[in-house]
Amino acid sequence: MTLAGSVSVASDRGTWPAVGGRADVFSGLPHALYLPRRTVLRVTSAAGAEFAVAWAPTDQDHAPQQVTPEDVAVEIRGGDTATRQINSILPPGFPCRRLVVVEVYTPGGGWSSYPPHKHDVHRPAADGSLLEADLDEIYYYKQARPEGYAFQRIYTGADSPLQQAGYPIDATVLARNNDVVLVPEGYHPVASPPGYLTYYLNVLAGSAQSLACCDDPQYAWVKETYQSRDPRVPVYDVTHAAGRESYG
Repeated sequence: MTLAGSVSVASDRGTWPAVGGRADVFSGLPHALYLPRRTVLRVTSAAGAEFAVAWAPTDQDHAPQQVTPEDVAVEIRGGDTATRQINSILPPGFPCRRLVVVEVYTPGGGWSSYPPHKHDVHRPAADGSLLEADLDEIYYYKQARPEGYAFQRIYTGADSPLQQAGYPIDATVLARNNDVVLVPEGYHPVASPPGYLTYYLNVLAGSAQSLACCDDPQYAWVKETYQSRDPRVPVYDVTHAAGRESYG
């Protein structure tokens, strides 16, 4: 997907002369291109661009698909100081084997991935639905101001395979511009300091193409206390998005 600028992609699966267009991740909705495994490709940009590449092992082949702002669903999640904007680029149900890709914007003084949630155990329900998926995650950070930063805590719970094996995680990470944080297991909330808008590209892959997760029961009650939504999101015009959904 393009973070800034526009790229041209030529491959043995097709050619896409223009993927992208926004000035940076804080200026508009994303563009992306999904390509199946074993694709041979070349990416070029006449004016320069920044783009991210994400992949995961698969045993299936799916057709190439370009994602434009008109395909991206924008969600305003949470409330009060846990309000954030989510752009779904490759959501659950997208025709690929494993990947789920979203963008998240956390206003200054706010929290995201909050209340803390996890997806490190595959737990199907009796009716065939999924209570929780076992997913690995990558958070790639951008800050609206160069000196900006965010904090991310990663900690495992009692049912974490790592915790049960005697290797618990409890770490707080300082995430600056262009930093990547890996989330192999555990709860993983994010906090952005006052005055600083934080962005992260969130890539997930694992036991199912799903965002089924489990809130930390110590903090789940916070959802019941929200009184309002932060008016600073969405952070730009989302008129051309595929749709908007707001929920707690």
